Amino acid sequence: MRLKKRTLTSTMAALVAGAVLLAGCSSGSGGKTATEEPKTPETPQTESKFVVGEQPLEFSFYGHYDWYTMPQWGGDEASKWIKDEMKVNVTPVHSGGNAAQKFNTMIASNSLPDVIWMERGSDVEKLRQAGMLVPFDEYLDKYPNLKEWLGEAGINMLRAEDGKLYQFPNWYTNQPNGNAGYVVNKKIYEELGSPKLETTDDLYNYLVMVKEKYPNVVPFDPHLAKDGQGLDVLYTAFGENTLSRWLSIRGVPQGDKLTSIFTDPTFRESMQYTAKLFREKLISQDAMTQTADQVKEKLNTGRVAVYAASSPTDYAMNGHELLTKNDPDAGYFMIWPIHKEGLDKNKIFPGTYTQLGWNVSVITKAAKDPEAIFAFLDWYTGPEGQRIQMWGPEGGYWDGLEEDGVTPKFTEKYTTDAEGLAKLQSTTTNLQWNGNTVYIDQAKAKYESTLPEEERNWSTRWQYEITWKTQANATEFINLDPMPDSEEGIIRQRVEDIYLETRAKALYAKDDAEVIAILDKAEADAQSAGYAKLLEFKTQKWQENLKKMAGN
Repeated sequence: MRLKKRTLTSTMAALVAGAVLLAGCSSGSGGKTATEEPKTPETPQTESKFVVGEQPLEFSFYGHYDWYTMPQWGGDEASKWIKDEMKVNVTPVHSGGNAAQKFNTMIASNSLPDVIWMERGSDVEKLRQAGMLVPFDEYLDKYPNLKEWLGEAGINMLRAEDGKLYQFPNWYTNQPNGNAGYVVNKKIYEELGSPKLETTDDLYNYLVMVKEKYPNVVPFDPHLAKDGQGLDVLYTAFGENTLSRWLSIRGVPQGDKLTSIFTDPTFRESMQYTAKLFREKLISQDAMTQTADQVKEKLNTGRVAVYAASSPTDYAMNGHELLTKNDPDAGYFMIWPIHKEGLDKNKIFPGTYTQLGWNVSVITKAAKDPEAIFAFLDWYTGPEGQRIQMWGPEGGYWDGLEEDGVTPKFTEKYTTDAEGLAKLQSTTTNLQWNGNTVYIDQAKAKYESTLPEEERNWSTRWQYEITWKTQANATEFINLDPMPDSEEGIIRQRVEDIYLETRAKALYAKDDAEVIAILDKAEADAQSAGYAKLLEFKTQKWQENLKKMAGN
């Protein structure tokens, strides 16, 4: 992710050298060579190409999320190196905590930023249909990293209805990845006798023990529960091959159709369990309102016994380093996903991944030089850009490349300064807009496999041992949402409101019967709002995805 200034790496030098060779064959932007006949149109012309690092580039960037505030560009070692050495400056546009309002205001006033970082789906389509986005197709061969690492199949899944590509994916992959699961406070666990912690009954009994012995510790923290997070993780404990993604799409597959989430037996049972934990004060009582900083503070001070989230490693890694620095017996570890008694633990998947990753970047027509921005994004997602983001500039945690020309040679500092690396990666995680999962994971795997267990990066160790083995492929369930102003889109918003309100109410239910009553009312309200029509629409989109993935 970040570090000190240095000269161009071998990868960048090769690009520059290639540009020099091209320049020697042309007179600039596709001009004729010195030996070319003046009027011979058949002679191929060399393409002009933006080379990152040769010319200054500045663009504005908006993260389309309530929670997102872009860190200062140049405020960490990685982005400072990119700013200084590659001559790239990124200026933030903030949502102010109300992304929807900001987004609509920018569109209405025609004051779009150059780049928007956002979820795939309806908001992207809204911009595309308004003619506000730049297609990437003519850039793919000139700047080949995305094409090389994502592949044609992935690119085709991202294409819009007009057949063009407008979205640059983040953390795309062709192999399992992800961090969802359960983190356990090591010191508390061992002081309580290291009890079995495998089933939902085990978890309940353990949390009761924590509450009795450690009154100042939160037994179970579900991160930002209003966004699902740890509650979604708990949902998967109650069904084999049950995906948290179904909660996100508000639909559960049955055969070839999507059905109501409110009547899903697994969802109902999980909500009864979660409400019981909440009633008995075994879950953070501010779970629906706490901030990310509050969660981080609790983890950093060891005041959480069990922590579950869609990516708990983000905060637990830093907390682990801080706690073990003062007490080698403290820190955190991860456990195999919790399951209901009687279920196959190897068919429990607390998280999901998709081939297309998490979210996307789009370039708007407000950009003065969209090709230059694409060239940067393509460099950013390539080996050099990824090395800088994840491990800082050369000379710190890595120095030079392996024989393959892309894998970094990690230095001793990689293992001896685990705290510094954890801080580095937690600082710049919100600048990773075009993550290349396969490159990062393969680079880590090659090196980490040579280290003894105690020297492995905390996060990487648990990814290898648990999380990558327990994330399910949910690519088939992407891009199911309708346009917001369509009939189905209006229904979707109503159902969304019902779902969020219902989950919060169910959490506060006084007993199991009240949980069921709340979910029954939600089902009735959702059906009155047109839920069946929405599920029919999403089912059609889901089936279209399956055909695309099958090559049809």
